[in-house]
Amino acid sequence: MAVRSAGLLLYRRDGRTALEVWIAHMGGPFWERKDQHAWSIPKGEYLEDEDPLAAAQREFAEEMGVPAPSADYVLLGTFKQPSGKLITVFTAASAFAPEKILSNTFPLEWPKGSGTVQDFPEIDRAEWIAESEARIKLVKGQLPILDALLEHLRATEGE
Repeated sequence: MAVRSAGLLLYRRDGRTALEVWIAHMGGPFWERKDQHAWSIPKGEYLEDEDPLAAAQREFAEEMGVPAPSADYVLLGTFKQPSGKLITVFTAASAFAPEKILSNTFPLEWPKGSGTVQDFPEIDRAEWIAESEARIKLVKGQLPILDALLEHLRATEGE
C-alpha cells in the first residue's frame, strides 16, 4: 500500500494581486545548498484510519513550530508523487505570519559513514513565495498541487 501524507497549502494575494503560497525549504545536509526543487508544502505521513485534515494540521504545526492557522480549508485533491507516495492537500487563504519557524528534527548519521548521529530540522525555513517562483522552488512532484490551486481559485473567484 502506498505511503500517505497530508499537507496544507496556504495562499494569499499581495497588494498587487499576485498569488503567493506558503512553502518550506527542506532541512538536512542533502538540501542545505539547494534551492531549486528543494522546497515542499508543509506535510507529513498519516495512518489510513486518521482524518487527513487533522493530520495535515498536525504536520504543519510540527514543521512550523506553531499551530496551523484557523481557516476554511478546502480539499485540493490527492496527488501521486514520483516515489509513489500519495499527498492529500488542503488549501485556504491566510495571512499567516509567524514570528519564527521552529521545526521538529530528525536524526541522521552525518557525515555518512562517520558513526556520528546529528539532529537536523525537517525544514530550515519557510516563507511566502510568488506562485510563479514556487514553480521553480517546489520539488517537481508537487507542481500539480499548484495547478490544482489555480484551478480551484479560477472556479471560486472567477479568474
